[in-house]
Amino acid sequence: MQLGVIGLGTMGANLARNAARNGAKVAVFNRTTETMEKFVKDYGKEGDFVACKTTKDLVKALEAPRAILLMVKAGDAVDAVVNELLPLLSKGDILIDGGNSHYRDTERRTAELEKKGIQFLGMGVSGGEEGALHGPSMMPGGSKKAWDEVSPLFTKMAADDGEGGKCVTFNGLGGAGHFVKMVHNGIEYGVMQLLAECYHLLKEEEGMDAPQLARVFGEWNESDELKSFLLEITAKIFTVKDPEGKGYLVDSILDKAGQKGTGKWTTNAALDYGVSIPTITAAVDARIVSSGKDFRVQHGKSIDLHPMEREKGSIVDDVRGAFELSMLNTYAQGFQLLFVASEAEKWNLPVAKIVRTWQGGCIIRSEVLKLYSRSFSGDKKASESIRARFTKERMHAWRRIVALGALRSIPLPAMSSALIYADAYRHEWLPQNLTNAQRDFFGAHTFERTDKKGIFHADWQ
Repeated sequence: MQLGVIGLGTMGANLARNAARNGAKVAVFNRTTETMEKFVKDYGKEGDFVACKTTKDLVKALEAPRAILLMVKAGDAVDAVVNELLPLLSKGDILIDGGNSHYRDTERRTAELEKKGIQFLGMGVSGGEEGALHGPSMMPGGSKKAWDEVSPLFTKMAADDGEGGKCVTFNGLGGAGHFVKMVHNGIEYGVMQLLAECYHLLKEEEGMDAPQLARVFGEWNESDELKSFLLEITAKIFTVKDPEGKGYLVDSILDKAGQKGTGKWTTNAALDYGVSIPTITAAVDARIVSSGKDFRVQHGKSIDLHPMEREKGSIVDDVRGAFELSMLNTYAQGFQLLFVASEAEKWNLPVAKIVRTWQGGCIIRSEVLKLYSRSFSGDKKASESIRARFTKERMHAWRRIVALGALRSIPLPAMSSALIYADAYRHEWLPQNLTNAQRDFFGAHTFERTDKKGIFHADWQ
């Protein structure tokens, strides 16, 4: 087995090491030669590495058909590297984009390169630096023939799914792999925001400090219902002391969240496909609002939000219930987007297998994904097990927490939107018949009737 790796940032370097540890000869190149040389110096004894100072050297170091993994910044940088490599490649060679590229760019590159005899894969990789080294979740799409050629190596490199399989599967043609990774990241946004809102509630309303928050989140993570990677690291975050001052590090971090765009892409795609993902969109909005720190400080001084008093009593259990159901709805929104896009693009996404590949290695891995994977495979007991979690007690807890946020002036955009989503999809009737009447009144947009088929227009005047 052999693999070329271009781009030795954290992810690229660790994937190169992962491949070498799994028996591959790995040719490595980085635009900054010093970075490549340091990589070989630090990790050269871990496997069979070939140091390459140019892309030409890298291509020469590999036997045809070559497989080259691109770990460069999404966008123009990917096109630049592809164009640089093209004159050096042979027909049948394989290029693999392992970055967070937009799925439409991947579709374009796949089509363009196919005409030139080069196979292309767009492969989402999740798991951070530890996952990249020890076993990530990988979501490839593009050329099926190319995947069949490289899958033996990448299957070895992937994380275990906890059920005897590996966290990698071919997602489909064109941009399917990068689309799946984009949705994965959208779900990630949603769950992270839900955890932030739990933190906000427990900090403000329960007066919990970092050690107390670590204990609560840690206890939640010990349960079968909530156990997940994001909850695990959240509990750990609250245990880390500030190395530059007193107290805990989380309390010294500025409340301005960044983003790299995949959450926004997920929202845009959902709008294009006509799918409602309000919790994911709310999480994107929450990061945008947080970035306006100066604006928030200014208005915080000038506007009194007049929070209402509340009855005393612990809200910990209610917050737990609200988080659980909101989290389930966030996953459901992402899954619905996968199903609808798959049909629209004729990808035939293997959703049950995709969910299984998220059970290990990736950022959104959690115990509940095992139930979803079985459910999508036709297991009725698994489906019922998920539905059974929406008990009267949990639903009431969810409503109390969303109401509490409004009463106490604590913004809960993700929890609120998840509850609204759940309520809307459980109502046989919604008031959009009035919306249709309004559209027909001012724009003659027509409407359908409940009592007979056809398209109608009324004389509202």
